Amino acid sequence: MRILNVTQSYAPFYEFGGPPAKVRALSEGLAARGHKVTVLTADWGLAQRLKENSNEVAAQNSDYGLRRTENGVEAIYLRNWLQYRALTWNPALYGFISKELQRFDVVHIFGLYDLLGPAIASACRRQGIPYVVEPIGMFVPIVRNLWLKKIYHGFFGRKLLRNASAVIATAEQEISELMAGKISREKIVLRRNGVEIPARMPEQGNFRRARGIESFVKLVLYLGRLSLKKSPDLLLRAFAQLCGEHREAALLLIVAGPDEAGMQKRLEEMARELGIEARVQFPGALFGEEKWSAYRDADVFVLPSQNENFGNTVAESIAAGTPAIVTDQCGIAAFVDDVAGMVIKHDQHELTAALARLLFEPDLLERLRGGCGSVAAKLGWAQPVGEMESLYGNIVQGAISAQSN
Repeated sequence: MRILNVTQSYAPFYEFGGPPAKVRALSEGLAARGHKVTVLTADWGLAQRLKENSNEVAAQNSDYGLRRTENGVEAIYLRNWLQYRALTWNPALYGFISKELQRFDVVHIFGLYDLLGPAIASACRRQGIPYVVEPIGMFVPIVRNLWLKKIYHGFFGRKLLRNASAVIATAEQEISELMAGKISREKIVLRRNGVEIPARMPEQGNFRRARGIESFVKLVLYLGRLSLKKSPDLLLRAFAQLCGEHREAALLLIVAGPDEAGMQKRLEEMARELGIEARVQFPGALFGEEKWSAYRDADVFVLPSQNENFGNTVAESIAAGTPAIVTDQCGIAAFVDDVAGMVIKHDQHELTAALARLLFEPDLLERLRGGCGSVAAKLGWAQPVGEMESLYGNIVQGAISAQSN
């Protein structure tokens, strides 16, 4: 099959969170199975990124922007004329639609609230090409720009989803949200995310040594975008409460991730106001071996999101052998609960209590560490890739049958 994946952000721009990693894993998995896969995305400064990192695959010019092929996947980075936060305007998109779109059998659109997806979906409807939409947890507008998101659904979102051949959800919670939004259950397909585990994990202790953290320090890790939705502020308040209840304990919180809308500055100010400035570090975004070293050296990982369709960072932490605390609003919660971590309400006191149990009840921590391997074994990408291959095949066959009738 000839598959087009459409996403606002793609590798190597991992500072946008989970979507670039997810799209890359699915794309490369399908390419490895013999399919021709192209990713259409926005250019967030690829030329500069490649200049800064000589290990990245080189790019060439095309009619639409820079183009490069890595692990069998062709990626086209559309030139941007305007950009606002994670939104871009890409005039070259229309040239791609008129000259290239017809060569694909099926299109998979990742994410909402951008301009790429609706434009491609509209062209697919005109040209009779089936498409799939994966909202990646964005369907329910929460925090930041709510009125703009509601306007988006009024102009683009409803039509985009209503005419999709399938809508992908990654957890039962997301299915419920989509159904509440009048998406037919028959159209919704459940497919979990996966986790890419390095062939070799970093040596334990590397992250602590690099940052001067003693082995006896109880280390709590948050790793992800610093955004309101993910609630690092809730974690700061819970950690401050924990420090107050265990004044003699050596406790340290690492809040790592790319800043969003000045959130890091607000968190730093909050840490000062809470009196825990000396016990919190903000190392910025962590990638590659440094990221995995942080997972390995943490005692506990925390994702306190208000809403998370899955929770890739939780899966990564568990793959590294570190138990996690997640809210019941994270799609991965069912995998984690009492096997490789704890599931709590989105509540400061519950989070404080969970941190206290994991950090000060060694038998519980060891039991959950022991469960990490069994959970990680269930979270590879092979199954999700196979499910997408079957879904696309059925959709394409159905489209061919409909055209021949």
